Amino acid sequence: MSELEDILGQETLPATQRTVKGVGQQLLLLQDQLKQEKEEKMKIIANYTSERAMRKKYYNMVEEMKGKIRVFCRIRPVNRSEATQGGAVVVDKLDDYSVTVETPRGPREFQFDKVLGAEASQEDLFQDVNRLMQSVIDGYNVCIFAYGQTGSGKTFTMVGDKDQKNPGIMPRSFNAIFDIMRENSSKSDFKVSTYMLELYNDRLQDLFVSQAGEAHSQTQPHSPTRRVEIKRNRKGVVFAQGAETKEASSAQELYALFQQACANRHISATKMNVESSRSHLIVGIMVESRNLANGSVNTGKLSLVDLAGSERAAKTGAKDHQLKEANSINKSLSALGDVISALSAELPHVPYRNSKLTQVMQDSLGGNAKTLMIVNISPSEYNLDETLTSLIYATRVKAITNNAQRNVDSKEIAQLKEVIVKLKSGQTVEEVDL
Repeated sequence: MSELEDILGQETLPATQRTVKGVGQQLLLLQDQLKQEKEEKMKIIANYTSERAMRKKYYNMVEEMKGKIRVFCRIRPVNRSEATQGGAVVVDKLDDYSVTVETPRGPREFQFDKVLGAEASQEDLFQDVNRLMQSVIDGYNVCIFAYGQTGSGKTFTMVGDKDQKNPGIMPRSFNAIFDIMRENSSKSDFKVSTYMLELYNDRLQDLFVSQAGEAHSQTQPHSPTRRVEIKRNRKGVVFAQGAETKEASSAQELYALFQQACANRHISATKMNVESSRSHLIVGIMVESRNLANGSVNTGKLSLVDLAGSERAAKTGAKDHQLKEANSINKSLSALGDVISALSAELPHVPYRNSKLTQVMQDSLGGNAKTLMIVNISPSEYNLDETLTSLIYATRVKAITNNAQRNVDSKEIAQLKEVIVKLKSGQTVEEVDL
């Protein structure tokens, strides 16, 4: 009996081994198939993501050709205060054109011309901004402005850090303009001039005039007070009447004037920001280029605007004069929001005159300028409400259409304008001028 069992056992063992071996091979085949399917799925997802990004890119290009205002979204890194609070990160960059925000009602997606994540450098941002400098040289009006809540990184984006290891759009623009002028010096003569203003408590102040100097002039009985007013010329271009305009012959000279202006700007510390801007900064750079071949003159203007951030007193801890400043800032930003809403809805009346801020930006919003808005946002859950508000406003701005036009005068018209300026200033006019 035992011999029979031994024989049967020997025959059963190889059969069992064959079965196990067969199952193992099938598992390996299934694993290979699963791996191939995963790779195929990853390829499909990658292709879909790439095609989706390309569609957005071409759509944005078409919208820009139509004159739509371009809008970039910049997500700043989590700061120390937010890290200490331990709040969740609710903002995520999906791709170069999309950002998603986690809200109590689920995720919300927003699309812009460019989305820059927390890892993006100042150089990354300016690469997409740089080509607008050529438009200024060509005679277009260009406006770049930063928007967002207090502490969202607007001044870092526009100005940079204190020691200028990471310069922002403004100093980089100064260098870019003079670089282009140097490259074209054999074809054209150039002249650069600038004014720099702040809108503080709904009052325009010339930053080339120190606060102490202005206060002294106001105490003198026969000294005229310097009053800056916003005007528009026949072409709809906004200019600051009464503001001191200074010429610059190099990027270094222009930056020195900028430093002088920034020294006179109102800033103070709040709970949300160690150096909170208490005013809107407006830098106007005019570039006149005279073609050496035919004598025609292009006049371009670059407006660089660092808006003060919207504030909630409960978060910033603003009191007394800071609370007054915050109320003025919020009031002007609310007026800006009304203008944006009216333009995006294509309403017949746009309330530009409700605020000096909207008057300053009239040719940039619905006017004749090439305009870029950079909305700066915090990634923290603590600032969720403010982030959503900023993104909704930015989406409305993206729907606004401008009619950008070059400011070009023929040689004869340019000469006549020079004669008129001389006559107004009481200078004698020679026959050569005519």
